[in-house]
Amino acid sequence: MRNYEITEVWDIPIRINTSLLVFLPILAWLIGSGQQIELYAGLIEGLTGRGFDPASLRAGATPWVIGAAAAVGLFVSVTIHELGHSWVALRYGIEIESITLWILGGLASLKTIPREWNREFWIAIAGPISSLLVAAVCYAGLLVAPETLQASRFVVGWLAISNVTLAAFNLLPAFPMDGGRVLRALLARDRPYGAATRIASRVGVAFAFLFAVVGALNFQIIMLLLALFIYGAATTESRTVLLDELLEGITVGDIVSSDPATVPATATVEDFGAQLLRERRPVHLVTDHGGAVVGLVTLEDLRKVKREDRETTRVEEIMQDAPRFDSSADAFDALIQLNQAGRSNAIVEGADGLVGVLTQADYANAMSIRR
Repeated sequence: MRNYEITEVWDIPIRINTSLLVFLPILAWLIGSGQQIELYAGLIEGLTGRGFDPASLRAGATPWVIGAAAAVGLFVSVTIHELGHSWVALRYGIEIESITLWILGGLASLKTIPREWNREFWIAIAGPISSLLVAAVCYAGLLVAPETLQASRFVVGWLAISNVTLAAFNLLPAFPMDGGRVLRALLARDRPYGAATRIASRVGVAFAFLFAVVGALNFQIIMLLLALFIYGAATTESRTVLLDELLEGITVGDIVSSDPATVPATATVEDFGAQLLRERRPVHLVTDHGGAVVGLVTLEDLRKVKREDRETTRVEEIMQDAPRFDSSADAFDALIQLNQAGRSNAIVEGADGLVGVLTQADYANAMSIRR
């Protein structure tokens, strides 16, 4: 789904996902409709000792104003929660790509995840601490607000409880939620980072199944979505850390296939197919009439051309404008960039010119040897 940038804080783009734009009106309706106001008012009174006049909360359009203000206030609270993570990360010199608000809350995208257990601990715990601080401010607002401001008192009371709930829920050790990252940080004090990640990921997957069961039994769509998110994120991060460990200290030049096959840009696709059959290399560099490399072409590119068009279509019409890496680039960082760009191959160059073609097979071979 698409993200829309709404503002910046500390040069960090704050974005809203389409899912949130759809969910906010629903959340406002859930809070302001039916008997929910009285239910929440009773809960706030029971937990804080501050009572309300139910009739004034239900009068006219007040329930819908309350619902809208509470829904927006909740996601402002989530933004502050993510800014808490970001503030500590910035203190450690870690850049923040963006903060995205979506149906399940917020995501602060750090460019790098620190491997030092104490840094990850404080970055992870900063979010729940920020939520508790927001809860304290809202509770103070509830105490000092005059009795005549029933709607305002209700909203700040509801936000106080919601932020405590947000902090508590995020501290569940369901990796990669905050509590799961805290768990990994504590495990990494006396274990290798990869081993700590695998243990935390297994705990996260267990929580994902638990959330899925609870969501299915109670017909809670949000809980099911959360289960899917945790399962996907936990397994993905575990694989990413394993890849990082396997490729540690390896450069692109260490694994790239040298002496790559080439094909002229002016060659027909029919000729390229015959060359593929002879050389049995699925990836070829495309060169211009001067011998300069202008792109890549693969077997998959050939397959996209209809059989009857292969004699008239030239290779330059189907080639890819491939990414280029210096041979000294970190192999893991290059793999991340390739995945983000949706590419499988890249051109590798060195100080003396072309080095070779970097493929997924090169990575597979390197990781097999490292294992």
